[in-house]
This record gives sequence, structure tokens and C-alpha cells, in this order.
Amino acid sequence: MDENESRISALTLGGAQERPMNEKLYMLTLSFSIEGFIRQVLTQKNWEKAYNKHDNSLRLTIKLDIKNNGRIIESIKLIRKAIFFWTRNPKIDHRIWIMIVKDDTPFYPLEEEEARQLLFDFNRDIEIKPEALKKGKNNIAVFVELSWGKHEFIEKNTLKKESNIQQIEKD
Repeated sequence: MDENESRISALTLGGAQERPMNEKLYMLTLSFSIEGFIRQVLTQKNWEKAYNKHDNSLRLTIKLDIKNNGRIIESIKLIRKAIFFWTRNPKIDHRIWIMIVKDDTPFYPLEEEEARQLLFDFNRDIEIKPEALKKGKNNIAVFVELSWGKHEFIEKNTLKKESNIQQIEKD
């Protein structure tokens, strides 16, 4: 593996269970991490260099295609952002720091590793409506496509990977 390569790792789809609501929804949990070069270069030193050159944010676009027996039944688009900013927080020893926006909620990590975990580690519940399933066995998988643009410390890239299959039985 190339040291300048990034990859999706630990991609797992699990936990097929029913959840009682107005109608039965099937719940699955998708989790994965982004490893490799992009994770290694997200350091305070690099985001300060980027900030000084007016490169103030890193945006990850995540597209999830939920498939039933190979056919897409739903697509979900997620955005994660790392925003670099000038700080005067006395708990932080640096002039330029990072804010992570995850699911429209801002997070202010106090450590570099915490910032990497917030930005690059994913854990999401996926609801599947009963009408998206046929009677009998349904093989559910999620195709993940993740991309980011060119920045001061990393080139533009797209990563793709498909999860394992979870089987859901519908009466």
C-alpha cells in the first residue's frame, strides 16, 4: 500500500432489528473509518499552513447508496467539515485551531486525535422502510462513496467501498 493513499476501513453493516413505531422500520448500523494519508496529514501544523494561505476548511462529502439485492432503494448524502479558525481559547496552545461540523452540529476538539476521530470515524443508524423490501429474504448492503477537494495539504480524491450484506426477512 502506498503511504500517500487513503482508504475506507472497518466498513461494517450490522444489527438488523425491528423497531416498533407507527409502522415497523428495520434498523441497521453502518460504521467505518477513513485511514491513511488524509488522516495522517490532518495536523495542527498543516491546518495552520492552510489557514495562512486562506484555505480555511476541508469538506468531506459522503454518499451512501442503500441497496436491496443489488438495487438502490435509497441514497443519503452527508457532509462533514473541518473549519480552521483563529482562537484565543486558553486551553489550546495554538493560534489556529479546528472546528468539526458533524450532522449540522459543531464540535470543538481539544486534541488533534479527537479532531481526527470526529471527522474520519463514522457510525450511523440507517432506517429501512418496509415498503422498500420484498416478501422473503432481502440482502441489504451499503455502497459508500466519499470525496474531498484539493487543499494545501492534500490532493482531491474519491474513495469507494461496499459493505458486507445484512439479510432481513420480511413476512
